[in-house]
Amino acid sequence: MLWKVKDKLFDLADRPLVMGILNVTPDSFSDGGSHFSIASAVDHALRMEDQGADIIDIGGESTRPGAVPVSLDDEKARVLPVVEKLAGRLHACISIDTTKSQLAEAAINFGAHIINDISALTFDPGMLELAAKKTCGWVIMHIKGTPANMQQNPCYDDVVFEVSSFLSKRYQVMVNAGVDPLSVCLDPGIGFGKTYDHNLELLTGFTSFKKMGLPVCLGVSRKKFLQTILGRKMEERLAGTLAVLSYSLLHDSAQVFRVHDVIQARDVVTTIKALQSFTMKQNPLV
Repeated sequence: MLWKVKDKLFDLADRPLVMGILNVTPDSFSDGGSHFSIASAVDHALRMEDQGADIIDIGGESTRPGAVPVSLDDEKARVLPVVEKLAGRLHACISIDTTKSQLAEAAINFGAHIINDISALTFDPGMLELAAKKTCGWVIMHIKGTPANMQQNPCYDDVVFEVSSFLSKRYQVMVNAGVDPLSVCLDPGIGFGKTYDHNLELLTGFTSFKKMGLPVCLGVSRKKFLQTILGRKMEERLAGTLAVLSYSLLHDSAQVFRVHDVIQARDVVTTIKALQSFTMKQNPLV
């Protein structure tokens, strides 16, 4: 499975990618405020690259449940100085987690490689126009509602079918607009307008996504459904996060993993791929 990101072509079957989360916000659910200064954000990005991150995903607006929207000017002020400092210094790709086309375009011009849009280019009509004219990688995610209201009794008849259908349609819209078909990665949006059961249905029912033949980005790091399973606080959910990553790798249901804990995620990915490779050599017909 291939993913084209500007001038890079990733073979994700060979090497799944780890996307390190860099929140330059005061209020993100896990690490809000930890890397709010430019210097701290740059240091953390470089550290995550050293730890094995293939992608650094920079977000200037919290999308946790109930989050208050941030103005374009504020989001630009948080994100663009960090991109400017990192462009040319990182070997890892720079991803921008935003739904705003003006910020996305400015970030691409500064050197960003990927736009990660939680709305699948629906919140800002200008984002599709940008996608048609700029060469970059895209992560498009499913969300029901907005961060402010998405967890207010979300309902589905068939969550796997509805989420995969939505993403398939959004992908087709992008391709019809002129976007390179190889540049798009899908994200089912775990925790974004989903109940506990919805999340587990998506994590265990990826057949619909695999049929589309597109890479899948999975963001489960420290999320609340793990608290329901484990009864643990946010900072104690690493083992649960890694368990979901392992399950997804073993079922080949995701190829890009968006995480806070880069070293541990990279170790899981490397170890499982080594075991799978050895198994294939021992049993080439399996």
